[in-house]
Amino acid sequence: MAVTILDFAVLSIQILYFICLWLALRKGDLPSSRVQLPVSVIVCAHDEEENLRELIPLLLTQDYPQFEVIVVEDRCNDGTYDYLLQATKDYERLRMVRVTHKPEHITGKKFALTLGLKAARHDWVLLTDADCRPASSRWIAHMNESFKEPTEIVLGFSPYDKNPGLLNAFIRFESFLTGIQFIGMALLGRPYMGVGRNLAYRKELFFKAKGFNSHLGVTGGDDDLFVNEHATPENTAVRIGPASLVMSKPKVTWRDFLHQKFRHLSVGRWYKFSDKVLLGVFSFSWILTWLVVLPGLFFLPLAKVLLAFFVIRMALLMTVIHFGSKKLGDSFEVWKTPLLDFMYAFYYLVTGAKALFVKKVKWKI
Repeated sequence: MAVTILDFAVLSIQILYFICLWLALRKGDLPSSRVQLPVSVIVCAHDEEENLRELIPLLLTQDYPQFEVIVVEDRCNDGTYDYLLQATKDYERLRMVRVTHKPEHITGKKFALTLGLKAARHDWVLLTDADCRPASSRWIAHMNESFKEPTEIVLGFSPYDKNPGLLNAFIRFESFLTGIQFIGMALLGRPYMGVGRNLAYRKELFFKAKGFNSHLGVTGGDDDLFVNEHATPENTAVRIGPASLVMSKPKVTWRDFLHQKFRHLSVGRWYKFSDKVLLGVFSFSWILTWLVVLPGLFFLPLAKVLLAFFVIRMALLMTVIHFGSKKLGDSFEVWKTPLLDFMYAFYYLVTGAKALFVKKVKWKI
């Protein structure tokens, strides 16, 4: 009897969560601002010459009246410095900030980003990574539509490029699920994270909040921990749709992907307690759906009723992925969802458990 109650409770949590996300995404963007404010686009780069040669022209040709592009050259060993030195002479909008050494008490990305923010001439800063590409020449303009009082933080979405293979399908599925969650929760008035591949906030907020002071030595978290600490229902907006997307290059091996996600998940232990509870219950119920509920379909007394709940959950998940991915500005092959749903439970079980107990995280392997 206890197992039956647990199974129904697990599925009920999942169903309720998916319904809430679906309702949230139906809201879409908040009202837009027509005032085009000056913007500083900041990119931190460590040995990214090849990526910068592709990214910088896309940034400099953005259809927007007043902006600058700041690239923080973070102790590069390749030809990044020489390329940027010449490029800053060729393009007036492009500026370089160089990091030659890093203090021991702060991680490299956070130090580089702090220097970039200090150098920014404009209050609104828009962040992305060197291995990302704006999906539109109107990216800055579209993100700017949320730059209005009292907004101080704007969350954007950054999906991964579509390539053949199971790994790429899973990476994109996980990315869409994460995006649907943090965008959906922000629309419900509970912003808890953002991704630095497509994130904007005010320089004034950053320095008023003393930057990354509360988590200087934490590996990662320059995006989600900052948002988790300072985002409120009043000061946070979202900007979604095809023109607001920034595409990212996915990992090409399972080893690299799992390390990347382990690094991201390990930061979650510093989230606010209420956010950890909310995300923990959702993740744990997802794992139990496959570890406890699925076996119960074969031997529990109310197996047929349980199966109906299970089917409803799957249908809702597929609806959320299909509708949510399109709402965010991209699309996903919804027929792949059942297999990826099953894989996600075990992926989260392994990476989540590791992230929970390992104290020190390496940036690269």
